[in-house]
Amino acid sequence: MFYETSKNDHGLAFNPFKAIVAPRPIGWISSLDAQGRANLAPYSFFNAVGDTPPIVMFSSTTYKDSVANIDATGDFVCNMASWELRDKMNISSAAIPAGQSEFELSGLEMAPSRLIKAPRVAGVSTALECRHIKTERMTDLNGQPTENYVVFGQVVAVYIDDAVIVDGRVDVTRIRPLARLGYKDYAVVDTVFEMERPKV
Repeated sequence: MFYETSKNDHGLAFNPFKAIVAPRPIGWISSLDAQGRANLAPYSFFNAVGDTPPIVMFSSTTYKDSVANIDATGDFVCNMASWELRDKMNISSAAIPAGQSEFELSGLEMAPSRLIKAPRVAGVSTALECRHIKTERMTDLNGQPTENYVVFGQVVAVYIDDAVIVDGRVDVTRIRPLARLGYKDYAVVDTVFEMERPKV
């Protein structure tokens, strides 16, 4: 099969793009609006873009509350979406009116961050406290603005539950992080293996 994305003439029942760019880590983003009300939402276009300094990004299709909040207040938290919290993470993805709390909706509690104002999700294995660097509205090949907004943040502090540290390393199998696939599909990381980089 071959298709051009501008035509989307793949003939399949569902667009395969997101199933191909997979698995994707989930940025479970908590933020505060200008009035101090908490927001929580999962974003499947999320990743780290560097480690010196540590910088992360997430992308929102349309200018959603998370993006508006971060632009207004300047910080956010990337919470670890894990197998144990999968149902609550899913509930927090519901489209509810601005100002209504996804924490309340999903039955989650907030825990204070140490260096920023936005709270983290209580009970997560890891959380990244981030300060906003910039928000970029993406343009297409013709220079036309799209409805994709990419938020960049620098990680200024990291929370790790001591229970997931084994022999000085974060044991991902104890966290069991969720990954987003295509369609309505998810995966969970519970098996890892090592490979040495070849010496040429």
